[in-house]
Amino acid sequence: MALRRADTIAQLNEVLHVARRDGQRVACVPTMGALHAGHTSLLDRARAECDVVVATLFVNPLQFDRADDLANYPRNVDTDLGICERHGTDVLFSPTPEVMYPGPQRVTVDVTPLEGCLCGATRPGHFRGVATVVTKLLNIVAPQRAYFGEKDFQQLVIIATMARDLNLDVEIVGCETVRDDDGLALSSRNALLDPVQRAAAPLLATVLRDASAAVAAGERDASKLVAAAKASLNSEPQFEIDYVEIVDPATLEPVSTITGTVRIAAAAYLGSTRLIDNVAALPLG
Repeated sequence: MALRRADTIAQLNEVLHVARRDGQRVACVPTMGALHAGHTSLLDRARAECDVVVATLFVNPLQFDRADDLANYPRNVDTDLGICERHGTDVLFSPTPEVMYPGPQRVTVDVTPLEGCLCGATRPGHFRGVATVVTKLLNIVAPQRAYFGEKDFQQLVIIATMARDLNLDVEIVGCETVRDDDGLALSSRNALLDPVQRAAAPLLATVLRDASAAVAAGERDASKLVAAAKASLNSEPQFEIDYVEIVDPATLEPVSTITGTVRIAAAAYLGSTRLIDNVAALPLG
């Protein structure tokens, strides 16, 4: 199937009618556009595992806590169309806010307590907006599988938990973070960094990698690891730390003593651009 674009739910239903009738395996890759190699890795995996690949492109106003952040979010639909076509996407669903929210959104998806930590602690309502729009997209597309990157680890945990707890008939597939050659996790927001900020940005990945290595080498005190990571980030004056935390990967609850696999997560600002990253850490021996 050549790439087709659907801007309304009716158009999408028309495009997917045959696939649904014939019981084909439909994949959904939700995005906010400004596609990069992290997104294409999701598209490629979906292409390898499913019959029909639907990418969604929607900058969701419900998940932004700052009007300027929403206004400045990178957008380039024509480029995104070309990327989707080159990576074997069958359908690009690109609704407007009026299509997704034809009236006031009076019902939302509450993801407490998973939203109150990490990124949610300083972005109230963000994950309610994410969970609400993802629920809507999954109901609209009705895929058998939906693909999300581990870079947004809290989002992945919330969506997987939501799908399980609400009995959504979809498998949530987490995919490994894709990084640039210098280690920086790929993100649409990286395009907002100026050259000086971009040169400093890989430090975020470095401190997380060092913390993970320290866990493997025998460090079990989470507070020491967090303090060391913050000290390293503070050595670069351009960084303003939002958080560095070590959490249980299933519950996102903070861990004080590391006895099993944990997730080391951080968020920090370079100028007005907020970067996030995380790594897994496992004690050895």
